[in-house]
Amino acid sequence: MQIRLDGRAALITGGSKGLGRAIAESFVEAGASVAIVARGQAALDAARAEITARFQGARVAAIAADVSTAEGCAEAASRAAAELGRVDILVNNAGTSQRGAFMTVDDALWQADLDLKLFAAIRLTRAVWPGMAERGWGRVINVLSTAAKAPPAEGAPTAVSRAAGMALTKVLAGEGARHGILVNALLV
Repeated sequence: MQIRLDGRAALITGGSKGLGRAIAESFVEAGASVAIVARGQAALDAARAEITARFQGARVAAIAADVSTAEGCAEAASRAAAELGRVDILVNNAGTSQRGAFMTVDDALWQADLDLKLFAAIRLTRAVWPGMAERGWGRVINVLSTAAKAPPAEGAPTAVSRAAGMALTKVLAGEGARHGILVNALLV
């Protein structure tokens, strides 16, 4: 089944490589405009060049921002809306796999993991939600890991932040439906 996204605009974090880039390419192929967000401008520029070379006429914004910070989330959301006109689809994909034995994970690593995975999703969703609700159409996709459901030993902090992301997804799904905003998780 081919799903079309003509006229839709998506903001994808972690969009310069890996799964985020693959999602961006799929959305572009389906007709969407995309804003790929990551920390490194050079990697973003390379990804944008390759995507636009593969898909002639693709509209791709490459936005360098650190979404582990409130300022980075605000910058990513406002620039995506400015460059694409709006954000209809948000893919919260930024993240790394930080794992260790519970007693070896210090506060700084816990905080960094929660800021990048959980708080980025909270802040970015909060930034784009009002426009989606006003238009009566929106999609939020939170990329999680299977550890969100079955956390392994020595899986902290990733398993915990991903489980929190799953709870956030469920809260948002319950609230979004009445506004035409569908919220789902992608477990990888």
